[in-house]
Amino acid sequence: MKSAVLVEGVTKKFKTVTALSNVSLKISEGELFGIIGADGAGKTTLFRILCTLMLADEGRAEVLGLDSLKDYRGIRSRIGYMPGRFSLYTDLSVEENLKFFATVFNTTVEENYELIADIYTQLEPFKKRMAGQLSGGMKQKLALCCALIHRPDLLLLDEPTTGVDAVSRREFWQMLGRLKEQEITILVSTPYMDEASLCDRVAFLQDGTILAVDTPAGITGLFTAPLFAVRANDKHKLLTHLRSYPHAGSVYAFGSTVHYADSRSSISTEEIEAYLLDSELQDIKIEKIEPGIEDTFMALMKTDKENLHE
Repeated sequence: MKSAVLVEGVTKKFKTVTALSNVSLKISEGELFGIIGADGAGKTTLFRILCTLMLADEGRAEVLGLDSLKDYRGIRSRIGYMPGRFSLYTDLSVEENLKFFATVFNTTVEENYELIADIYTQLEPFKKRMAGQLSGGMKQKLALCCALIHRPDLLLLDEPTTGVDAVSRREFWQMLGRLKEQEITILVSTPYMDEASLCDRVAFLQDGTILAVDTPAGITGLFTAPLFAVRANDKHKLLTHLRSYPHAGSVYAFGSTVHYADSRSSISTEEIEAYLLDSELQDIKIEKIEPGIEDTFMALMKTDKENLHE
């Protein structure tokens, strides 16, 4: 399948900080591709390079078959970009913002209205309201409409759901699913692990380095260690003792439980419980579970850090 985005060995540094280190990616046309990583992982730097707003120090990037350095004008006319921070004109109304961005791309709202219709109908009751007075979810929808109004071939969304409520997050991903049906390639970054499962493929980005690229199912398949959900009367104490266990792999808080991965291929719940009982913890409950995407990400992070210190 033809690639919509091709990144080869891209490195970007800011003084003593390496934001991206030898990043390589290939995203196919029509994919809904997720870049998953915590704050500071390098997601925004990668997006700014792909949007031709920033130059890489090393490596190269192609967007829609065009070189990001030589053909930046052609790229800008064919992509829709939604930065992480709300960047529309807060002193213009919803309607005025949309018309302005349509004019920038030499089109009209009417020409491509069917592409944004299901999103804009939610905004229409507030079309005269200043953009700066909208709620977080409505700002998000307006920004998406403005990014789509010229019918781009590629949509780049940098943390579009950060800071909005759970309902707005769910609605936003439903909208992305409908846009994918319009054969628009979508590249979206997010710090939320649960959103990774909604993508066709994902890349884990940590400290400017790609840890893994695969389908959500393929990603969880990388996790091969025995995994347990552990509860006790003192969660902080539970974390401390599990991390001190000689055979501990990844150990981190997950809601009301602690997810514990053992470094051995086989271990019983009774063995873990016996170790914890010696620590005077009470109400201990241990359940063997299947790994999720967040479990895999945490394990990959731990492995990556250990490799750095070898």
